[in-house]
Amino acid sequence: MTVRDLPTLNACLNATSAVLLVVGWTFIRRRRIDAHRRTMTAAFLCSTLFLVSYLAYHAQVGSVRFPGTGGARTLYLGILLTHTILAAAVAPLAIATFVLARRGRFERHRKLARFTLPIWLYVSVTGVVVYVMLYRMRWSSDPRPRPHFATSSPTRASVTGLLTIQEPKKMRIRGPDIFPILNTRPA
Repeated sequence: MTVRDLPTLNACLNATSAVLLVVGWTFIRRRRIDAHRRTMTAAFLCSTLFLVSYLAYHAQVGSVRFPGTGGARTLYLGILLTHTILAAAVAPLAIATFVLARRGRFERHRKLARFTLPIWLYVSVTGVVVYVMLYRMRWSSDPRPRPHFATSSPTRASVTGLLTIQEPKKMRIRGPDIFPILNTRPA
């Protein structure tokens, strides 16, 4: 594993945390306390591993500039702003909620968890969204090479507001190619 693999690892850890949070919430709603405890501990550990990996990556790479422009950049920065602010808040909230549960202070744990869970879940999900927008989508001003999607036909579809199908030599990508399944000739 290299430093270039860490953003993908971080997104996987965030996605795993989000799933574990929902499963843990489901367990406590069904009064399955032991399963809830184990699941939420796993979510806490995933988020802790994410934080270690995230800090290691950015200590080596620094910040990564978003390559998109216009509305895509505005959307990205809006998501990133809310994600960053709430991520700073969720760390102490998650620790406090976890410690309260471990100490058996379940009434206070329950009250704090009502705020912690939605914030933590939002941060985990938007972490994956930020990753996809920054590292997986390709934007028209992006100098990075586009990923190759194998297709059975010589055409490729791109999303530019409306669906257009053009020959690869004539095509000018204006937005992300987020529908690779459409990379076939229409029937």
